[in-house]
Amino acid sequence: MAATMVVPFSKARSASLPEHDLFNTTEILSRLGEAETMNAAKTAIRFGIVALASLALVACQSKSYNSAPSGGGKSASLRAMEQVAIAAHKCWIASKDPAFKSYQMANELNNFGGTPRFLLVPAKHYGGKPLLVVQARGNSNRVEVFGPLMSEPLSGRIGSDIARWQTGSSDCGAKA
Repeated sequence: MAATMVVPFSKARSASLPEHDLFNTTEILSRLGEAETMNAAKTAIRFGIVALASLALVACQSKSYNSAPSGGGKSASLRAMEQVAIAAHKCWIASKDPAFKSYQMANELNNFGGTPRFLLVPAKHYGGKPLLVVQARGNSNRVEVFGPLMSEPLSGRIGSDIARWQTGSSDCGAKA
């Protein structure tokens, strides 16, 4: 056993040791290559198994995350604001009502803040400061209205229209 622990330094010394005790670097390297190849193969097989298991789990999911929620998935504030926004667009903008001809409507019903709203902005400056904000917050169907237009003579008409549309009516009512 002591002979296997000694590393030969010269030909004379290595000649005195039996041939099977000498380090055969070619054999060692070939065995090392086989071991590395086996480890790589085992790793690839493990990775493949994990990948297949992951795909199987994804395929078995019963709930699709991309599907749109049914009608019950909308918050009360979004349902209320959709109703009011559709009526406001129909009655104020699409009908070309003279009282609202200098305004454009900017819908933000699906904004990231979770507060569905729409804005009235100057018709010639769409990116301008909002003159009217109509919004609902949280899970409430209560609609809030504010902005510079609420201190103008048109505020009475805006308030009565919003109140009527909030109850479910889509009637445009009397024009100012």
